[in-house]
Amino acid sequence: MGEGIVTNIKIEKGKQIGIFPDKWKFCVGSGRIGLALQKEYIDALLYVKKHIDFKYIRAHGLLHDDVGIYREDIIDGNEVSFYNFTYIDRIYDSFLELGIRPFVEIGFMPSKLASGTQTVFYWRGNVTPPKDYGKWERLIKSVVKHFIDRYGEKEVVQWPFEIWNEPNLNVFWKDANQAEYFKLYEVTAKAIKEVNENIKVGGPAICGGSDYWIDDFLHFCYKNKVPVDFLTRHAYTGKPPQYTPHFVYQDVHPIEYMLNEFKSVREKVRNSPFPDLPIHITEFNSSYHPLCPIHDTPFNAAYLARVLSEAGDYVDSFSYWTFSDVFEEADVPRAIFHGGFGLVAFNNIPKPVFHMFTFFNAMGNKILYRDEHILITERENGTIAIVAWNEVMKKEEATDRKYKIEIPVDYNDVFIKQKLIDEENGNPWRTWIQMG
Repeated sequence: MGEGIVTNIKIEKGKQIGIFPDKWKFCVGSGRIGLALQKEYIDALLYVKKHIDFKYIRAHGLLHDDVGIYREDIIDGNEVSFYNFTYIDRIYDSFLELGIRPFVEIGFMPSKLASGTQTVFYWRGNVTPPKDYGKWERLIKSVVKHFIDRYGEKEVVQWPFEIWNEPNLNVFWKDANQAEYFKLYEVTAKAIKEVNENIKVGGPAICGGSDYWIDDFLHFCYKNKVPVDFLTRHAYTGKPPQYTPHFVYQDVHPIEYMLNEFKSVREKVRNSPFPDLPIHITEFNSSYHPLCPIHDTPFNAAYLARVLSEAGDYVDSFSYWTFSDVFEEADVPRAIFHGGFGLVAFNNIPKPVFHMFTFFNAMGNKILYRDEHILITERENGTIAIVAWNEVMKKEEATDRKYKIEIPVDYNDVFIKQKLIDEENGNPWRTWIQMG
């Protein structure tokens, strides 16, 4: 590191400049929902829930064949639909027993109901529209009715229902056909509301680069009187990837790139027919690829810290993608550390970004000071909690970042506890490399 930049901070006694909300732990992402039948998945979720206490969990694949909800058979020469809730009951029972609720993502298409054969990921999620919207509507109603029958209306109305995943990309929705997605959204949202009008529905769950979808989606809902209770979007900062046989490497934009996206989406909503609509970022991270080494590094923790510090000013929640490396989009992972999205690696090994989340979990809700690299808060018991970070975007620009902080307290003796993440501390990937 080069010579440090010294920032002098003097906190005025009793002066609070804002509230620090916990929108960063409203929800967390997950590998496809069928993986929740694995013991290591549940063990990792228990570990993350205990230390960070996310309120909701979101996953692809609710209607994928491996969960087995939708089935068809031929009876007396006729094609008959039926539903099997065995696995989803086990999965949602497990979530609720851990004290975490589903942020329900409707998708992907059951193969028997699909209009085509296009799939995505190693596990082959079908991304084509339904061949029969009547059957699709009955499926959605049956799923929602079952949830209410099993868990009760009071519980299920607390679950957000998001319709599909990144339909602006043709890998996730055949031809990225906007009109067809709007049709799917309308049929699905109305079906859910017919079962229970108090269930919250939303979309369009797009990724960056196509924000005109947000304008089009909200105007479509307004013009056609289609229900929409919240808006969803995804946010990643990775630049074009470089592929190698085992890893995918991506440089990233400065973190302001993501924060500016959040501000932009908020402005779009303000200027829409639904100006007060809640915004949920249902995926965020640096790289969008599950084999990118950046996810395992101390850099990723320092890089994303500012998002946890500031993003709650602009959106109602933002969900880290994902809580665990039990994840199979790019095939079954081959090693403990493989660039996976998870807060924890296999065997519940916490990564640097996991520790960063626990640091923010220890913060108070009264903001005493905040800038681009530090957050100072006061807890309810009067103690002070500080988190500071120093992401180094380029080696030649590496420099120490130093603070001189004056905080008035009503005590003669003060105890200070420090936790640190860097190349030497809280960095299990480095230890793994050293082990050979």
